[in-house]
Amino acid sequence: MPAGRPTKYSQEILKAAKDYLENYKECGDEFPSHAGLADELKIGKTTLYRWAEEDKPGFRDTLAEILAKQERVLLAKGITGEFNSTITKLVLANHNYSERVQQDNTSSDGTMTPKETVTRIEMVGVEPKKK
Repeated sequence: MPAGRPTKYSQEILKAAKDYLENYKECGDEFPSHAGLADELKIGKTTLYRWAEEDKPGFRDTLAEILAKQERVLLAKGITGEFNSTITKLVLANHNYSERVQQDNTSSDGTMTPKETVTRIEMVGVEPKKK
């Protein structure tokens, strides 16, 4: 017999999670999130992740769908300006998006242009010393 409290996970929990995914706006969320789901289910986020890790039937996929929808909503509303760009950028960092700045280290007059370096290697035959 396993130690600890019995799990609250059930088909009703899975149904509620899927309902949140489809109706997150009715819960007051602008985009779906694991925090929003945990709040709606009245459980901690660590419980969400544990259920996904334990591979409770359908739950891992539902959490993945929440992240996919979150990414899609953030991209669409971030591009149109409906969402605050700073918050959008912050949350999208969790989806492996990043801002990159490429800096070209050359000057307009060419003085900082890297010079091409030529390395010359010459092979010379050597005879062993005679005793």
